[in-house]
Amino acid sequence: MTDDAPRSSRAVVIGGGIAGITSALRLADAGLDVTLLEGRPRLGGLAFSFRRGELTVDNGQHVYLRCCTAYRWFLDRVDGARLAPLQNRLDVPVLDVGRPSGPRLGRLRRNALPVPFHLAAGLATYPHLSLAERAGVGRAALALGRLDPDDPALDAVDFASWLARHGQSPRTIEALWDLVGVATLNATAPNSSLALAAKVFRTGLLSAPGAADIGWAGVPLGEVHDTLARKALDSAGVRTELRTKASALTRTEDGGWIVDTGGERIEAETVVLAVPQRETHDLLPEGALDEPGRLLDIGTSPILNVHVVYDRKVLRRPFFAALGSPVQWVFDRTDASGLTGPGQYLAVSQSAADEEIDLPVAELRGRYLPELERLLPAARGAGVRDFFVTRERTATFAPAPGVGRLRPGARTRLPGLCLAGAWTATGWPATMEGAVRSGFSAADAALRALGRSHEHPLQEAA
Repeated sequence: MTDDAPRSSRAVVIGGGIAGITSALRLADAGLDVTLLEGRPRLGGLAFSFRRGELTVDNGQHVYLRCCTAYRWFLDRVDGARLAPLQNRLDVPVLDVGRPSGPRLGRLRRNALPVPFHLAAGLATYPHLSLAERAGVGRAALALGRLDPDDPALDAVDFASWLARHGQSPRTIEALWDLVGVATLNATAPNSSLALAAKVFRTGLLSAPGAADIGWAGVPLGEVHDTLARKALDSAGVRTELRTKASALTRTEDGGWIVDTGGERIEAETVVLAVPQRETHDLLPEGALDEPGRLLDIGTSPILNVHVVYDRKVLRRPFFAALGSPVQWVFDRTDASGLTGPGQYLAVSQSAADEEIDLPVAELRGRYLPELERLLPAARGAGVRDFFVTRERTATFAPAPGVGRLRPGARTRLPGLCLAGAWTATGWPATMEGAVRSGFSAADAALRALGRSHEHPLQEAA
């Protein structure tokens, strides 16, 4: 097809990550002719898999919570819920190896009582905090529950300052608040907006007894976010073009849009930009946002994953979190990766990894193998069949104080142009949940502009 004969599509979604897939599915479900463009040779954005010898490796460990209703919709929509089950009840093993008296295992878990009593028994027996610290956590949690995450004033406050004002000791922050917060926000408390921290803890811990129950894929992420997502898109009638990047976005005289990919021009009534903020900035036509430069002020935060394949089983649990160690969270990926023969494959997930993201593999090996031996006695003397690292230098937007005023909504000032991505104004940090919610918002805005009736998918699921 030549530039003189543009292809017609009622909607074009630029970006095949979770946000873009969601937008494309919602628009197609509403009856639109949809084209989805993705520059990579696969779908899924930064939640993907790749092959390494016999292994299928996730670029990083991704989990979700029972309160992540939008991502659960996504799993159902692509027929993947069975592949990413949830815990029956929250239960997080936490191993502290920094104690002078020796390592000690504790657990963060809930019971079936109503909020807030569902966590009281677990907190009362959590051994990594003193009795006074546990009581202080309860008081701070109740105060957190009274905050409104949508209050703009909270966005300017850092979470650490708020915790200190509410009597939280450095040990409490390390052993509880940052244990959860770093993994969900991808930032430590001093570098986290109180608004986003309040959203995480209020929704995950205080909205319902089972809200924080953890789920994760028992198969490679690519099977869910690429294979099953592509099947769902195909079934919905979406034309998906991989290895195809949008190079320009132009407004037509009649109010439509031309999307130029270099090899093709696509006419559309509506366009959803579902790519990272810097790429969005480069593609935005003049006048789309009042202050487009703000997109470039949204910082990023890295995630490092260390992958170790041992010649024997060294971990009995599916995962655990660590204290008193550089190690944050460790997951058993043996079955999901397809590892055959004796051995075990562990993935060490390191969020907010600014100081380590560019370290050489040899240095990371020298740091993490001894730490895993300190945490897991069975690893001492075990052979290492493979050791490698995956790095996402711009894994998420940085949830720093003040970021809320930088995040744009789904609608732009130009009719028919909408934005999606976890970095947009979802009210959530950069999670898979936030990505799906952004896809909902962009599709809803596009359908309203087209005068198409639609029902929000979470209302349908309620």
